[in-house]
Amino acid sequence: MAQEYVTSKRKLQTKDIVNCGLFVALIAIGAFIKIMIPLGAFQVTFSLQFLFALLAGLLLGSKLGLTSVLVYLFTGLVGIPIFAHGGGPGYLMRPTFGFLIGFAAAAFIAGFINERYKEKSFPKVLFACFVGEMAYYACGLIYYFIMFNYVLANDVPIGVAELLSVWFLSTVIPDFVLCIIASLLAIRLAPVLNTIWNK
Repeated sequence: MAQEYVTSKRKLQTKDIVNCGLFVALIAIGAFIKIMIPLGAFQVTFSLQFLFALLAGLLLGSKLGLTSVLVYLFTGLVGIPIFAHGGGPGYLMRPTFGFLIGFAAAAFIAGFINERYKEKSFPKVLFACFVGEMAYYACGLIYYFIMFNYVLANDVPIGVAELLSVWFLSTVIPDFVLCIIASLLAIRLAPVLNTIWNK
């Protein structure tokens, strides 16, 4: 009986590692599926990373979804160029790094809210994704504002209105479309993946 328990526990751990590794790879791939949006002196990157971060939280759960994104961030920070514009510890000094942190927040929060639902429905899952999206933007905007104005000390600071118009309004609707796609995919994929993972 004890041996069966140890074997089952080992399989669970192996499954979790494989699943996390899969989403680390998907988020990395999503970084290279991107569109550059020029907005005056700024260039905003729209990529599929956010989609895969949400799916990590919805399909793996809040803890494993968060773990997947954190492993992705650590891998990029040690120098492997899996971020949208490269990698390395210097990325911490980029004002936009907060949006990468936001992927972790989105995965955890979307997964956490989704776990509270006994019955999954599209409106409920979409709500979880929407709250995750707002957490993503909160992390990104706060980090950008602090880094740009106080750490990097640019000659021309960015104001709240410009910050919101460039880094929020330009992509919030496309990212909400990704929330819709993530919700639809999660509802369709969750039963299939649970059957596969529980074999």
